Amino acid sequence: MFFRKKTKSDDNLSTEEKLKLLNEKFEKRRDLSGSAARICTVLAVLMSLFHLYSSGIHMLPQAQHRAIHLAFAMALTFLIYPATKSHKRKVPFFDIAAILFSLFVGGYLVVDYMNLVMRAGDPLTRDLILGGITIFLVLEATRRTMGWPLVIVALSFMAYALFGHIIPGSLGHREYDMARVIEHLFLTSEGIYGVCIYVTATFVFMFILLGAFLNVTGGAQSFIDLAFALTGKYRGGPAKAAVVASGLMGTISGSSFANVAGTGTFTIPLMKSVGYKSEFAGGVEAAASSGGQIMPPIMGAAAFIMAEMTGVPYGKLIVHAAIPAILYYVSVFLMVDIEAAKMGLSGISRDKLPRMLKVLKDGGFLLLAPLSIVYMLLAGYSPIKASYVAVIFVIVASFMRKATRMDLKKFIDALELGAKGALSVIAACAVAGIIVGCVTLTGLGLKFADLIVTLAHGQLYPALFLTMMASIIMGMGMPTTALYIILGSMVAPALVKMNVPIVAAHLFIFYFGCMASVTPPVALSSYLAAAIAKADSVKTALNGLKLASSAFILPFIFALSPRLLLIDTTPLRALIATGSAVLGVIALASCLENYLFGPLHFLQRALVGVAALTLMYPGWHTDLIGLFIIVGIALLKIMSNRKQTSELETELEG
Repeated sequence: MFFRKKTKSDDNLSTEEKLKLLNEKFEKRRDLSGSAARICTVLAVLMSLFHLYSSGIHMLPQAQHRAIHLAFAMALTFLIYPATKSHKRKVPFFDIAAILFSLFVGGYLVVDYMNLVMRAGDPLTRDLILGGITIFLVLEATRRTMGWPLVIVALSFMAYALFGHIIPGSLGHREYDMARVIEHLFLTSEGIYGVCIYVTATFVFMFILLGAFLNVTGGAQSFIDLAFALTGKYRGGPAKAAVVASGLMGTISGSSFANVAGTGTFTIPLMKSVGYKSEFAGGVEAAASSGGQIMPPIMGAAAFIMAEMTGVPYGKLIVHAAIPAILYYVSVFLMVDIEAAKMGLSGISRDKLPRMLKVLKDGGFLLLAPLSIVYMLLAGYSPIKASYVAVIFVIVASFMRKATRMDLKKFIDALELGAKGALSVIAACAVAGIIVGCVTLTGLGLKFADLIVTLAHGQLYPALFLTMMASIIMGMGMPTTALYIILGSMVAPALVKMNVPIVAAHLFIFYFGCMASVTPPVALSSYLAAAIAKADSVKTALNGLKLASSAFILPFIFALSPRLLLIDTTPLRALIATGSAVLGVIALASCLENYLFGPLHFLQRALVGVAALTLMYPGWHTDLIGLFIIVGIALLKIMSNRKQTSELETELEG
């Protein structure tokens, strides 16, 4: 691959060496060897094979399927992720016990499935003991993979379920003892084994497995090569390629952190090589990678959960989400182009870029896998079937060329990589099931929604602002998937009560949850990008925030007027709304970059900012005001540039 051979970091390390160092710095995994490594491989391969069989051939009843799914994930988590750094090179006895217990609980729930159904509401003592230990292990697995924040949130909700009866007023609830809480979280479909694990056990795991097969066969590298072939020759080409590549990769991975690590090691050094500042290069990668979660067709794990929570078919959901996601990337792309224009940057010479035909010939057929997902979803097939077909497509298509052909080792590597890559998502969703279970048991969701409506005095604007702040603040400490599950059950109903369409309400929360990864002070994606770029982390985070700024405006637009989501509108009105939003995005990029056909004066910049807001705000009168301002300033700048050029030519002739 072109970039794997020629790209070097500042200290002359290869991209593989640099990525390895980054993984060592940011990864929490245990260094396994010997029999432990072999057991890990066997468990991971069996887990992936189980999901392939379930998705394409025959699926067990959902309760049994989820139990096996979580048992595999928990066992692998305790094998791969150590409790402390001191256990990074060995598997202590308590981890072995946790692994065996995880597998035992999975087997217990499968074998005793019918008896558990028959005694629903009247659990045995052993059920409660197993449930209590399972809850503890889920919390511990989450701590190891995701850190303390999400665990603390889950423990807070459990404390509310146990002691909320002593809270006076509307936030209180009836008294529940420990046995009732454990039963609800362990033995019902509203707790650990609820909708969150259902989604990871069906849709999400298969899409992560698809990403693993694309990585092993070279399809992921083809995304990067294709992005550079398309945009590399234009001014600021590497930055534009980073936007395209991270967007393409993000549609599969659904993790901004993984996108930065996966594409940033190639794109950030190239951005710096053509003249971009380190902080800006890191900000571009962070903003582009964070947007991958909102870009159809896959949109990360949260999108599948959204389909379940809203009742909107996934095929329709990605259609609703398409235009705002495209507008986001248009905004980032424009700011990258404007920055290149301001700095007088050029692109990469053609002889140093991968050739389009060669990219398509070498691995372009692998890029058809994501397109097959879109086709099958729009044709009415389930996401489970679509993801299964896409995986099989990649396996079969890889045999078209020797360089991409899968042998047994690559096949096993992909199965292992897919299972390991899913562990953090599964842990987050399992602990989110604890939170959702406490919410449903106590009725907190409806109470919280009523509280927001009360605080906002029934007004939509304050309610949207409160929801935005809740999403950003909570999103700083937890992954997008878990955040969406919590706020989707607690906050979205408040917006729906105020007549916001259900899809718009849930996407509103989703957007701000995604953007928490580029929002200081806890901008994890920006900090990782800064580490790759060897840049100041605060400045990188601020650049990432600026580049992602459209994502803080677009949700308000489609919440106030869902035409951008293609809801309750005609094709003409949708086209007009999209056109005005595009102009608004252009104005926003020009305002933030202080450049529209040349540098802007203070007043011009302020007016362009006003134009951006009026063009993006729904309504024909605001569109006309914004259009008048932006066109007027653009004409003034063009005329001023021509005058300066004419005066310069006159001076040269003289």
